[in-house]
Amino acid sequence: MSRDAQGHLLPGRVSPSRHVPTSIPRPEYVGKAEPGAYGGDDRYNADEVERIRASGRIAAQALEAVAAAIRPGVTTDELDAIAHEFMVRHDAYPSTLGYRGYPKSICTSVNEVICHGIPDDTVLLDGDLINIDITAFHDGMHGDVNASFGVGEVSLETADLITRTEEALSRGIKAVAPGREINVIGRAIESYARRFGYGVVKDYTGHGVGTAFHSGLVIPHYDASPDYATIMEPGMVFTIEPMLTIGTPEHPGTTEWDEWDDGWTVVTRDRSLTAQFEHTLVVTERGAEILTLP
Repeated sequence: MSRDAQGHLLPGRVSPSRHVPTSIPRPEYVGKAEPGAYGGDDRYNADEVERIRASGRIAAQALEAVAAAIRPGVTTDELDAIAHEFMVRHDAYPSTLGYRGYPKSICTSVNEVICHGIPDDTVLLDGDLINIDITAFHDGMHGDVNASFGVGEVSLETADLITRTEEALSRGIKAVAPGREINVIGRAIESYARRFGYGVVKDYTGHGVGTAFHSGLVIPHYDASPDYATIMEPGMVFTIEPMLTIGTPEHPGTTEWDEWDDGWTVVTRDRSLTAQFEHTLVVTERGAEILTLP
């Protein structure tokens, strides 16, 4: 098991990358050091949105399958296997596998890990918090979703952080409307998080998604005005995925982080607890429609 004397996580053993049948189309970046430049915009027509929805549904159903297996004693690598096998059975490629060299099919971020935790032989313990982040590539489109879960019996502090982070995502989604600036999303999220003394991680954001895993469009989860003033338009597709860190009104949650030597795993600098939720959505004439539902 990979934890230090204080219970903080340490890098574990990473098993070999899992096989994807050659019959399943790969994203263009697989086998390359980085993705090619994205030349499109972030607006999609109705047929394209339906293809993103199909990918999003596969990712969301894979997330459900993983969630059903979360319990004390399971390893994050075992959870990766469940998601991988589900996506492959549904003719989808796990988008993270081979993205900029990432070695696994999902991200598993435990306790103080903000994002991009690599599945390994870490054993989940009673009281842990884990985020599962899954993106599926199917029919030329990516659908990206994540959610946080308690492992076994969790503390009230942990349960509240999970519930409130999901609510922060909901408030960000409700702020979406054509004609508004992108930065209103983060304003809604941050104003809610501050009520509980939580920190909002600023350096990791939502993003445009569809034909590209990350299109270049940035969706901050904090009040970034007057920056990030792109006007939302019907047909735009992007993710909202707030990452909140534990704190109190007297001692606000951290926004600072460190990255492990693996080049992926991002942890809170003070090793405090963090949670995240994410959906892919499309801007509609009236607001937003979630595309990553099972």
